[in-house]
Amino acid sequence: MLSYYKTIDGHITQLEACEPGCWINCIAPTDAEISGLIEDFQIEPDFFRAAMDEEESSHIDTEDYSTLVIIDMPVAETSGDNVTYSTTPLGIIITEKNVITVCTRGNPVLDEFTDGAVKGVQTNLKTRFILHLMLRIATKYLQYLKQIDKLSSHVERELRKSMKNKELINLLDVEKSLVYFTTSLKSNEVTLEKILRGRIIKLYDEDEDLLEDVIIEVKQAIEMCSIYSNVLSNTM
Repeated sequence: MLSYYKTIDGHITQLEACEPGCWINCIAPTDAEISGLIEDFQIEPDFFRAAMDEEESSHIDTEDYSTLVIIDMPVAETSGDNVTYSTTPLGIIITEKNVITVCTRGNPVLDEFTDGAVKGVQTNLKTRFILHLMLRIATKYLQYLKQIDKLSSHVERELRKSMKNKELINLLDVEKSLVYFTTSLKSNEVTLEKILRGRIIKLYDEDEDLLEDVIIEVKQAIEMCSIYSNVLSNTM
């Protein structure tokens, strides 16, 4: 599904059709929709294949008319009483006049932008828009890590009362979530460092400040993952 959004009078507004300076949000796009975007914006087809691959790791790539940035986003899935955390790739394609995001499923981070919950976003300022998106993703990691810490503490308290397979399995799920987060965050960090060098995506002074904020958040999330993993290992 394709949706079009543009900042009008300081607010994110949904459009009926694409126009210069708008953000194109692609959630599980069909083959026909992908073919249309490839033709309209002269995008390398491999960009969409990479963005739709659940196993794709974070990286940055550029071709004649467009640039692809893959960033891993955190995902929380609820099954009954259990919550499991993992990551999914988000493809960000930068064309001459538009930003296109590609993901296989909806995500709370993207919803925050489409709902207008993120203030100060300008879709026509492509680099700034992408950095705001990355900052919200990094913030979401920190939010989920706090939830993981609470979940881990709760399971540990339950284990102290009675040793059950259920609690042990829950701890293993938490441990797996931290591994997913750590791997994805480290890949994101490498990609952000490449962007910071300014060779692939043009950065202005204010963009550099915002990008440094993103990198700080990512480094903090990596440190939290490391701490929680060590605590959990001792618990196990």
